[in-house]
Amino acid sequence: MTPEIILYVIIGIVGVGFVIDQILDYLNLKHENAPLPNLLSGIYTNEEHQKSISYHKDLHNFQLISGLVTTIVTLLVLSMGWYGWLNNYLKAYTTDPMWLALLFLGVIFLITDLFSLPFQLYGTFVIEQKYGFNKSTIKLFFVDKIKTYLLGGIVGGVLAAVLFNLISNIGPSFWWMFWLVMIVFMLVINMFYTSLIMPLFNKLTPLAEGSLKQKIEDYCRRVEFPLSNIYVIDGSKRSSKANAFFSGIGKKKKVVFYDTLLNNHSDEELLAIFAHEVGHYKRKHIYSNLLIGVAQTGLLLFVLSKVVFSESLSMALGAGEKSFHLNVIAFTILFTPISTLIGIMFNSISRKNEYEADDYARDTTNKNDLGEALKKLSEKNLSNLNPHPLYVFVHYSHPPMLQRLQHLLRD
Repeated sequence: MTPEIILYVIIGIVGVGFVIDQILDYLNLKHENAPLPNLLSGIYTNEEHQKSISYHKDLHNFQLISGLVTTIVTLLVLSMGWYGWLNNYLKAYTTDPMWLALLFLGVIFLITDLFSLPFQLYGTFVIEQKYGFNKSTIKLFFVDKIKTYLLGGIVGGVLAAVLFNLISNIGPSFWWMFWLVMIVFMLVINMFYTSLIMPLFNKLTPLAEGSLKQKIEDYCRRVEFPLSNIYVIDGSKRSSKANAFFSGIGKKKKVVFYDTLLNNHSDEELLAIFAHEVGHYKRKHIYSNLLIGVAQTGLLLFVLSKVVFSESLSMALGAGEKSFHLNVIAFTILFTPISTLIGIMFNSISRKNEYEADDYARDTTNKNDLGEALKKLSEKNLSNLNPHPLYVFVHYSHPPMLQRLQHLLRD
């Protein structure tokens, strides 16, 4: 294809993607107004239900405006060839392909983040603050951002340097070599994320001695789950929303509770939540998700190897010659439809996994305890109890509350 046609395709993908997202968001927002089924009627009072609807309406309006502005700017950047202009401008500072690529991507990341900064601040300190979720401060917000810049610069910079070196020196077969690098990286992150990355942003402390810890330890012995650590994370310093998650593979298995979770649930409900996380391990979801991620990364790199050497792709973004880093940016947009389909497939698998983890928790604890815990989580987080089925199909990695409760309560 000519550069002009490629540019039209890229612009079309960006524009159509925005329109589809807005249609799905609108359908989801309108569907929330439908009367709640009887099984969900006790979760919210009428006042709380209206508060949840108002929260999601505010989020929808905010995301519509921010998405529209971002899409317009993106289309302007693409149509005016500003990526190519920036690439030529940065050549005055370095002509080394690898350093030019790193400098270009670093500048793009910084400009993009600074552009979105007002939206980030509004979302956190206006909308989340209005509904009582935000517990962060302006100082903590910017400290987190600086840490993210440093961490992203180091980790992202190293990975990008390896990628562009392989592209320049190896040629089209670079993809499987960098795939091996990414597999190692993904394994390391899965094994050490809780112990290496999370402490940079949050404080993790072992679960205190007491009845909850004793019940969890007794449960682990009963189901033969080799738990290494139970941590509590200080999530309340940023948000009142609650969560729990499983981390690690091999012998590095940890379960992390948000402190906001501990403050709102009984020991029995927390044990049921813990059992759900154990269910993910017992059903080997950790490994299957890792394998899916590895396969998805391999596919992405293989397709990238077919287009990253295209001069037409670079020229479509405004360059006068072939540029690997411009081609990577063009590829991320062109790959969006495929990425969306992969995301839908992955969400479908994830929802199935959640049902299986719920089954495990139901079979090894009390099904009513997990159901009550899920209801409290929904109420505390102002969850949408009536999401549109099409929105669920595309975006939800977890089943909606109604389906989860029906699944738990089945005979």
